[in-house]
Amino acid sequence: MLQTFVRRFSLALALSALLASPSQAASPYGDDDTLGAINNLSPAKVVAAARLIKTGKSYPLGVPTGRETPAYGPRTYQLTVTQLSDGTGATLGTNKATGNDDLINVWMGIGSQIDGLGHMGTDHVYYNDTHASEFVTTEGLLKFGIDTLPPIVTRGVLLDMTKHYGMNPVTEGTAFNRKEIDAAAAAQGVALEKGDVVLFHTGWLDVAESDPKRFMSGQPGLGLGGARYLAGLGVVAVGADTWALEALPSEDPKTAFPVHPELLAKNGVYILENMDTRALAADNASEFLFVLGQPRFVGAVQAVINPVAIR
Repeated sequence: MLQTFVRRFSLALALSALLASPSQAASPYGDDDTLGAINNLSPAKVVAAARLIKTGKSYPLGVPTGRETPAYGPRTYQLTVTQLSDGTGATLGTNKATGNDDLINVWMGIGSQIDGLGHMGTDHVYYNDTHASEFVTTEGLLKFGIDTLPPIVTRGVLLDMTKHYGMNPVTEGTAFNRKEIDAAAAAQGVALEKGDVVLFHTGWLDVAESDPKRFMSGQPGLGLGGARYLAGLGVVAVGADTWALEALPSEDPKTAFPVHPELLAKNGVYILENMDTRALAADNASEFLFVLGQPRFVGAVQAVINPVAIR
């Protein structure tokens, strides 16, 4: 009887601990993994993606980032340009050299950006069941920092949701899930694969220029089911021409940015925001070589980026 009581008591304690601390799924890449779906990149994938280059045309996917860039508050951008001198305003050396330097004070999550695995979790639990207390400090992340990521070079796939829905831009709050993703891919004659970077074109970036207030108040985007579907395929990153990738308002209005922790914390899939997909969509580009060498700011959660698509 005593042994039965002990077993039941131990089970109750374990269950209580499980309920008290929401656990993210353990990484399929190992208990110590910090890279997530980047593990699905490979040299063979790079070689195959390079074969997609037929015209040599390159497309910058980053938008110009500045003071007027719409951003999720309180994110701001401030740049100060100073003159290089000896401190007195004089020229340098006998050759009277002059120059300029710059000091930037900017939130990393502004403009075109990559969200790292330390960006969002559930109740302070992040990727690979890692609690914030283990890696988050005010001076930078001890794990999952943007500086630890290798270059992301792979096949990129653009799904044009303006064609799928027959509207440009797609209406805010429109959520696309597996059915819509598969239909758009089939219409374009592409199949999504492990190791891909998948981008969605919604036409929403034009709204940033014409109506910044509307741009930030909602958006079309990925639904929770769509996020789970793409993660199950093994994609490395998912991005869109919107500021938060996912549909806003959310499918369940009681939730806050549900797609972010689903991709980042539960599946180790990176998020790319404010991708300028307009030129790719105008050229009816469905697949291309995707190249991203992110800045390596030590301990950074996110980074302003300018990936390049090459066809």
